[in-house]
Order: sequence, then C-alpha cells, then structure tokens
Amino acid sequence: MTATMSKDFQGVLLQPGDDGYDAARSVWNAGIDRRPALIARCLSPADVAWALAHAQRNGLEVGVRGGGHNYGGAAVPEGGLMIDLTGLDQVTVDPAGRRARCGGGATQAQLDAAAQEHGLAVTGGTISHTGVGGLTLGGGMGWLTRACGLAVDNLVSAEVVLPDGRCVRAAADEHPDLLWALTGGGGNFGVGSW
Repeated sequence: MTATMSKDFQGVLLQPGDDGYDAARSVWNAGIDRRPALIARCLSPADVAWALAHAQRNGLEVGVRGGGHNYGGAAVPEGGLMIDLTGLDQVTVDPAGRRARCGGGATQAQLDAAAQEHGLAVTGGTISHTGVGGLTLGGGMGWLTRACGLAVDNLVSAEVVLPDGRCVRAAADEHPDLLWALTGGGGNFGVGSW
C-alpha cells in the first residue's frame, strides 16, 4: 500500500507499513534506524517544493536523502519527513564544455560512468556509492584533488528548491550569495533538485 496524499505530488509517498518504506529509509550506515513519519520519493523540483510545504504545514523536521551514503544519518529524521532524491539521479555530460549536470540523487558511480563515456574524468570522491550532491557540498576530496581541486571548487551552479518552494539557480551571475552559502557557508539553505 502506498500513501496517497496529494494529486499535486507526482512521486511516491511512503508511510510506516507501506511496501518499500523500510528500504527507502535505509542509508549506508546501518547503525541509523530511524522511522520518518513520511518519505517523499521526489521525481521533480515541483515534488520537492510540495514536500517542503507539506513539512512546514505539519511541523515536520525535514531530512534529505541524496545518494544514500549519509554517514551521520541526518537524512532520516525520526518522526519527520524524509525527502528522497534517488528518483532524480540523471547525469548529463557536455563533452565540449567539459561540464556535467547531476540530479540530486546521482551517485559518484553514475557521474564517473557518464564522464568516462566521453573520455573525461571528474574530481570527486573515492567511494562510488556516495551521492554527488552531498560529497560536493561537503568539499569532495578524491583521487584527482591534487590535480583538479576539490569537487566543490569545480561547482559552477546549482538548482535549489528554497524553503518557500521557489526553485532558483545559484551561480556567479544568479543568486551568488546562495552559491557562496552552498559551497562553504553552512547548510540547510534548500534542497538540490534537477
């Protein structure tokens, strides 16, 4: 049984007892065994905005699951709302521009594979099942760091759903303060989507 709560949400909503709930709430660190009240498996920025609004209306703590590595377990709030971005795991590579665009649920393995199709390599982590978003915003030290810098040093822009539901692009020429915040100013500014 899957929770159905809104025609405006296109992803999957899971509550305790639903098929897939236990798998969706798990993260790499098996020591984390928390039970969110609701898991929103998002498929678009609009789904992320809906989930944030639902959490605000209902006074729920929010956690975000990107790639699922999440050693500390912040992605899985006990009794809160877990925004699961694993459905937003698309990776596209522009070989001429030597740029990659990753969805909020993409893993390092997916990024590496997409880059390698074009004979490219990316600076990133050393563990393939780490999420690109969390790794990058946490610094992103990997095999190519000495030659290419940290992953965060190579971040050009980010699509972010803000707590008020707006989806904005953070870049040097658009919301530069948000880009600064994402690349080292702290956390909890919004949810990476695309």
